[in-house]
Amino acid sequence: MAREVRSSCLGLAILVVAASASLFGQLHFSVVDRQVVEQRLKSYKGNDSVREATLKSIFEQAGCSGDKLSEQSVTGSKLPNLICVLPGSTDSVIIVGAHFDHVDKGDGVVDNWSGASLLPSLYQAVRVAPRRHTFRFIGFCAEEQGLVGSKFYVSSLTPDEVKKIAAMVNMDTLALGPTEVWTSRSNKNLVRALNGLAEAMKLPLSGVNVDAFGESDEESFLDRRVPVVIIHSLTQETIPVLHSRRDNYSAVHFYDYYNSYRLLSGYLAYLDEGLPTQ
Repeated sequence: MAREVRSSCLGLAILVVAASASLFGQLHFSVVDRQVVEQRLKSYKGNDSVREATLKSIFEQAGCSGDKLSEQSVTGSKLPNLICVLPGSTDSVIIVGAHFDHVDKGDGVVDNWSGASLLPSLYQAVRVAPRRHTFRFIGFCAEEQGLVGSKFYVSSLTPDEVKKIAAMVNMDTLALGPTEVWTSRSNKNLVRALNGLAEAMKLPLSGVNVDAFGESDEESFLDRRVPVVIIHSLTQETIPVLHSRRDNYSAVHFYDYYNSYRLLSGYLAYLDEGLPTQ
């Protein structure tokens, strides 16, 4: 991502469908203990190769292993994309993505081990019940080199496979504060669903657009007209943390981070129930 930014904070309108609260009561998901999520977040150390190996190990500990966990070789990168699949009753797909690579300055805890290390915990959150959609939790490589991993992943899909993607949820730069959604780049219906669920769960959510700041792996899916929603935690005050030595564990607000995890866990279950299957 580029350093310079012109961001705008938007108060999200409360667009809650009447059934949101009742549907939330019917959702089946389970959150991982705080200590486990924190331990995973603290396992950021090492270069990108070590981080990929660490993420693979966390997935295996979370129960995603064998033929459900694979490494996709990526042209233009020495590292692979890491893909964990939770099969559903249909071949309609919900993708949950986050890049695991980082720049040389700082430890890359916020950008973006905060997103990558959450993937196995989200897998655990939704695996507790049968799912209509097939979930793909993807740790993308080489985002900082120009979205290399996500571009390769999308380019490897046939047009029919692309059509079967009901939604792509991208997590980049969490833990700096309460949950934010990039409204101007996200699908309005996906934002509306997230906002309605946040209201039902009584968890904070606001909109912060960072249009002039840069891009993340959602762009690879937007180029193929896949509905996306981008979750982050950036504000004008916290942007200088990125790509700097300040991106270390001291920048983490774990209370907010765990709330983001809780909201996203419910949101994935909500999308599985609410989105049509292909």
